[in-house]
Amino acid sequence: MKKVIKKSILMGVMLTTLLSNATNEGSPFIPKKEKDISRTMVTINDVKKGQKLVIKDVNGFVLYKELLKEAGIYTKTFDLTELPDGDYVFELDKDLEIKTIPFSVSSNEVTFDKEKETTIYKPYVRLKDNYIYINKLALNEAPLDVKIYYSGDSDTGYQELIYSETIKNTKSIGKVYKLLKDAPGKYSVELSSDNRIYQESFTL
Repeated sequence: MKKVIKKSILMGVMLTTLLSNATNEGSPFIPKKEKDISRTMVTINDVKKGQKLVIKDVNGFVLYKELLKEAGIYTKTFDLTELPDGDYVFELDKDLEIKTIPFSVSSNEVTFDKEKETTIYKPYVRLKDNYIYINKLALNEAPLDVKIYYSGDSDTGYQELIYSETIKNTKSIGKVYKLLKDAPGKYSVELSSDNRIYQESFTL
């Protein structure tokens, strides 16, 4: 059975696929200090229902998380001066990208660093027939670690690593992996890039 599992990944073929919504739309964040008060009003343009707004500290610990309930322009006032001195980041988690803007707090003063604002493109994974397709923009050429696991029809939670590789030195990642039709069962894909981990599960 192990040989069958190991042979279930036959090939990885480079594709040249661009993500349709992966254009740089500029900064969605417009932080500004309201006059004569210590609160900071943050406005985000063109949000969609279901997107997430997150505030994290420098260690990645989530301090605030909100699921956006309406599309359009998001505006909210935060008292960021209550945070301990240090570095933080706003993240807008969208369908296929995460937009970030760092800020710092020092002696009750809040400073946004617009020059360090970044966009991280999330990988897109889908299963069609017995093929797994993976696409990702990596404009900074960040490597993408790919791991594919197989657990058959077992409900024990055990997963066997059947394929792994690291894709690097490219700004547009496109791969397709062919699974043997005579090895049905549960598969999961784990992708690591930009210090983040993404997981998808499929049943063939």
